[in-house]
Amino acid sequence: MDLDLNKFRTLIPINALYEDNLLYLADHARVERYLNGEQIFNIGDTDPDNIFLMSGEVCLTSAEGEEILVSAGSDRGLHALASRKPRHYRGVVVSQAATIVRFDSALLERLLAWGHFSPEFAADNSSDTDAGPNAEESEWMMSMMQTTAFMRLPAANIQNLFSHMEEIQARAGDLIVQSGEPGDYYYVIKQGRCQVTLPSDTGEVVLAELGPCSSFGEEALISDSVRNANVTMLTNGKLMRLAKQDFLQLLEAPLLQWIDYPTLVKMAAEGAVRIDVRFRREFEHNGLRGSINIPQNQLRGAIPELDKSKQYIVYCDSGQRSATCAFLLSQQGFDVYVLEGGLSAIRS
Repeated sequence: MDLDLNKFRTLIPINALYEDNLLYLADHARVERYLNGEQIFNIGDTDPDNIFLMSGEVCLTSAEGEEILVSAGSDRGLHALASRKPRHYRGVVVSQAATIVRFDSALLERLLAWGHFSPEFAADNSSDTDAGPNAEESEWMMSMMQTTAFMRLPAANIQNLFSHMEEIQARAGDLIVQSGEPGDYYYVIKQGRCQVTLPSDTGEVVLAELGPCSSFGEEALISDSVRNANVTMLTNGKLMRLAKQDFLQLLEAPLLQWIDYPTLVKMAAEGAVRIDVRFRREFEHNGLRGSINIPQNQLRGAIPELDKSKQYIVYCDSGQRSATCAFLLSQQGFDVYVLEGGLSAIRS
């Protein structure tokens, strides 16, 4: 079943993504159709997905019997259904039929966190989501985020990652990585194609051919072992590389101060300022009472107005966006804490 991109663009906070990021998310989403009376999810479910209603009506029922009717296109219907995990509601279709779209919530959080701190992003208060990195930059950066190694990175480290990468020109026939040698760089193909081969007694065995946005070289860096294959350029091209020391440093989580929800409550009672770094409509939908809202894309501009003598607690849905914001604030000398797991980790 095809995804209606026009409706998809209106969902919150998907509507804040750059177009390339939005299309990437759409490619990784699943569209499902349910009939009247069918259950979409149940109380206690711990699946990793965000689920949005694209058409029809769904009744959310809590363990206490509270019922909430959600219609596609309504204000409530623009937000993810029962997003906190484990889920606090059972979702059942009450219209003749309903269509939902689901995708990994962590992917959305990483796209949101990356988008506003990429090198091409000009920090301002604009809500224009059509601007952003050019197509070539966006494509290879997106590829990096999806590799096994980079999925381990907190979103807060990504801006440092980009600034440490070096672009190199490569020509057809160049041997980029040689089997048996120590690992020195991690590579992302920006342009061109490479061939991965394994030396053998009868010659080289071709393992793979890599194209634009493919990456290689992380295994030897992470395991601190020698290269286990050769990588040779098949065509002229461009590679982005990251030195081993920088790669290993940026794999480590930044020095962020994580707290759980009971600690948040205690610190707030003692005067800590809670900042919801999600977008305004997300904050209005289910923000913590007593907190203030400074959306992630407005945080840089708001820093001069913040009091460095106070403690701050930042939160979002999962901890990804708030970790990014905490990193930025800590770099500016603020005493800042992050709600671990975000709102999704709060049990009620």
